[in-house]
Amino acid sequence: MVEPGRKDRRGPVREESEIHQHSGWLIPLGLFGVVVALGGILLLYYLRPPTDPFRDNRPTTAATMVELSVRGLRLHVPARYIESRAARGGGDQDVVPLFAALPDMRGYTDTEAALFTGNAADSPAVHLVIRADTNSLEPEKRLNRIYLPYVVDPKGEPAPFGLTHYVFRPDSGYGRDDLYVGKSSEPLLLCERPAQDLPNPNCLAIDQPIAPGVNLSYRFKRAQLARWKAIGDGVNHLVAEFRK
Repeated sequence: MVEPGRKDRRGPVREESEIHQHSGWLIPLGLFGVVVALGGILLLYYLRPPTDPFRDNRPTTAATMVELSVRGLRLHVPARYIESRAARGGGDQDVVPLFAALPDMRGYTDTEAALFTGNAADSPAVHLVIRADTNSLEPEKRLNRIYLPYVVDPKGEPAPFGLTHYVFRPDSGYGRDDLYVGKSSEPLLLCERPAQDLPNPNCLAIDQPIAPGVNLSYRFKRAQLARWKAIGDGVNHLVAEFRK
């Protein structure tokens, strides 16, 4: 009760809002948790099991015709000749890896799987690569510009099978290779030398132009060097069939 003549000094009653105080470290802690979570996701991504290259490139026996294009060069290739699963998808490609078996350049079959996937010194498999390359050179120009500056004798020496043999200087970067050259229009053959750590050496028929901006190279075992001419003819015939 308010006595007469006195004012109530309490004034109107107010409901004061409840004030919550938050600790200042909650926001930094939340950001830290987000960073840790993202880091964990990235770590799991980079440590994931790699794709099995053998499963991805597993050959096929299918005779289905695959239509491919490399820089405008159209190819029609039976799937059993294509090494790469990606290339068997067809369409525009920068690189088309192919393979065939000597002596008749036949395609892959399950009964001869070991011939295509093995690495024996006398393996009959020939691996071809058709790829886009705007810096292609004819064999004679490639010989003069790239290899002759690094050989011991620029005249070379006569070799079996109608070839000329060039020996590289040990400090050239090609010290473990031999270079064999046929006629000026034929591909250069860069052959690995047999060694303890390289018992099954290869020969590489270096890039030769087959269309504007498109090169062809192929690889075979050095033990097959005596057949280099027949191998080259077989490769050229096979590619000509694919271009029809």
